[in-house]
Amino acid sequence: MTASDELLAPVSTGVELCYQTFGDPAGDPLLLVMGLGGPMTWWPEELCVRLAEAGFHVVRYDNRDTGRSTRMSGRVTTGRLARAFVGRPVAAPYSIGDLAQDALALMDHLGWTSAHVAGISMGGMIAQTMALAAPERVRSLTSMMSTTGGRRVGWQSPALLPTLATPRGPGREAYISRALVVWGIIGSPGFPYDEAELRRRAGETWDRGIDEAGVLRQMMAVVTQPDRTRSLAALRLPTLVMHGLADRMVHVSGGRATAAAIRGAELVVIPGWGHDLPAALFPTFIRGIRRTADRARREA
Repeated sequence: MTASDELLAPVSTGVELCYQTFGDPAGDPLLLVMGLGGPMTWWPEELCVRLAEAGFHVVRYDNRDTGRSTRMSGRVTTGRLARAFVGRPVAAPYSIGDLAQDALALMDHLGWTSAHVAGISMGGMIAQTMALAAPERVRSLTSMMSTTGGRRVGWQSPALLPTLATPRGPGREAYISRALVVWGIIGSPGFPYDEAELRRRAGETWDRGIDEAGVLRQMMAVVTQPDRTRSLAALRLPTLVMHGLADRMVHVSGGRATAAAIRGAELVVIPGWGHDLPAALFPTFIRGIRRTADRARREA
């Protein structure tokens, strides 16, 4: 079961999203939402194929400012980002809510009145916001290695800051070298990646398009997002929250807070899992997403 060609969907004035589909269009619709700076290819093709084999019609896509989707405008300085990080009011080029509306408009383009939605990290924030904005359109929610937007949970390890703040050199090889360092820090100590696979993925990411200004715009959307804790309590949909105990990018408290906020949410916490998608955990991810979708069918 292979991917479709990469396709483009107009989702708003001047914004197109690049997407791919997997599986039978008659399957249960499943939208996969990637995180900060990540193209859709960070959802591994093998995982998408196996989700399709589990009965889903899978769509993965590039958020605006990543991969082959539209690049936005608006300059974000590190100073403005720092002010936003400490809670001072700062205007952002766009919001998590805007990214959620992009995803809902992509569903319109696909002809999906509703879908199961799974999001990783920033993608989990987008998925949660989709459910709040249009609960009738989200059949089930899977929030992975993400958080509520509350500032007291889901924090980033201070040990990451020096590495993330260090400028990388120019060019493809410099990007790959930097990616190896970053993924070596935030990856899963219990499920280590093969270096050759990391190199391949980093090279593919570079080849599909890198925009550091776009990553800063996405980061501004993340740090200016509202705290959804109280509003999440109003959701009434099958929800799975998955988080790793070894996650240094988003502390496991973010996942625990998300599960506590949503009535009836299932929480799966995995020792040794960091902030990535290890192949060894694909069966766990697939079973969890399938179980949550089946729960939605039963409750419907």
